[in-house]
Amino acid sequence: MADQHEHHDGQEEEDDVMLDPDEAEEVIEEDGDAAMDSGDEGERGEEEIQLQNDSAAHFDHHKDSIFCIAQHPTLPHIVATGAGDDMAYVWDCTPAPGPPLPKSFVTTPQPVERQGQDILAALEGQDESVNAISFTLPQGEYIVTGTLAGSLNAYTTPTPTTPAKLLASAKEVEEVNWIAPCPHAAYPNTIAFGAKDGSVWVYTVNASDPSSPLTIVQSFFLHQAPSTAGAWTPDGKLLATVAEDSSLYVWDVFGEAAAAGVTDPNGGQAIIALTAADERFNVDGGLYSVAISPGGGIVAVGGAEGNIRVVGLPRLSSPSSAKVGGAKQAAAGQAGQILASLQAQTDGIETLDFSQPPLTLLAAGSVDGSIALYDAAHNFTVRRHIPDAHDEEAVIKVEFVKMPLGTPNPSNHLLTSCGNDGVVRRWDVRGGTAAAAAPAAGRGMTGEWKGHRGGGEGGGILGFVQGGGGKRIVTAGDDGVGLVFNAP
Repeated sequence: MADQHEHHDGQEEEDDVMLDPDEAEEVIEEDGDAAMDSGDEGERGEEEIQLQNDSAAHFDHHKDSIFCIAQHPTLPHIVATGAGDDMAYVWDCTPAPGPPLPKSFVTTPQPVERQGQDILAALEGQDESVNAISFTLPQGEYIVTGTLAGSLNAYTTPTPTTPAKLLASAKEVEEVNWIAPCPHAAYPNTIAFGAKDGSVWVYTVNASDPSSPLTIVQSFFLHQAPSTAGAWTPDGKLLATVAEDSSLYVWDVFGEAAAAGVTDPNGGQAIIALTAADERFNVDGGLYSVAISPGGGIVAVGGAEGNIRVVGLPRLSSPSSAKVGGAKQAAAGQAGQILASLQAQTDGIETLDFSQPPLTLLAAGSVDGSIALYDAAHNFTVRRHIPDAHDEEAVIKVEFVKMPLGTPNPSNHLLTSCGNDGVVRRWDVRGGTAAAAAPAAGRGMTGEWKGHRGGGEGGGILGFVQGGGGKRIVTAGDDGVGLVFNAP
């Protein structure tokens, strides 16, 4: 993992926030927070060691920490994991039929052993720990891995009739920090990655071109410190990347911004360039996370000491498509402008995610163990702050339950999180701001799943996937195990 630190027309008023307030008022109602019994409060005084495993299945073939996990975009039961054992595997996360593992057991007697999930493919040829992994879009034809030795490896995705095959490798950098698949319909099987030296690269995978199955599309070199995160706009036309030097660049990878008349006024490579030279943007300690709104009109970046900056993005879509799923884009004059500076948390912002419409929330997870929810429709005011979301252990990932745009999403109010405490939790983000003194279960927690060691013993969760509507959560464990949780 990368260091583990890792829209509408211009007639809109500039002080009007990016997302439609009417929609927020309609759906975020003061209907109270969903609550769940926190469970084993009375058992904590027991001297015998209590181990809890809520998983429905597990994958235990890795011999070291699982640093990254990816999920097939159309077949959510297929996942891929990369680890510190210099290996990546593809496996089926469907739990085997049979009785579930007992939910709670003591160290003696030992529980009946459960068979782990089978390997569908071993992605061999890794030259170091696998630090990043991704399926390509839109159909998941390929799997791309990035290593701590700087190698980018492209494989065909295995099918019931064809095995996985290494197509090509590239090694342009010292260390790959992250990989992000591009959703642009005209440029399938394209990925971006960021490196330790600050460079950003875009590649396309094409098995039908034997002379060049892995081709460089673009490379960018403006970051002056390790690039820590990157995200594409939902249409795949722009790529936003951040780095430890507190810089944000938005790249016109395919030239579509230039074709629309949007260029860097200084003639540079990036159509938006914000760095620590601008004191309003400077985050001492760097930036480590990035997220783009569903409408593609705003980008949020998170960094040290709980700092978040929100920046407007240019609108490249035609006027008829200026609204994507109900979320407005930034007014034309706000592209590149700092729209908000936020700091409700006290330590690094490891992870950011926007909810899907009609909700208009930005979730932030921090090293201080807290989760903050900001209302993008009301000047990014704090909607809820959960200081004990993961028992004072770092929150590694937050993600709203998503569905493809245009598909009904009855679970868009559910936020999933994981942390160094080794626990997965799910939150109902509806309702008003809960009392600060309330326990986590009283502030919208609807589910909790345990099974990793956690508690500072090398058993934290370094990532998860929950595609297919969030009914199943699959984790990447620092303890070298991937767990599958049923989350109805």
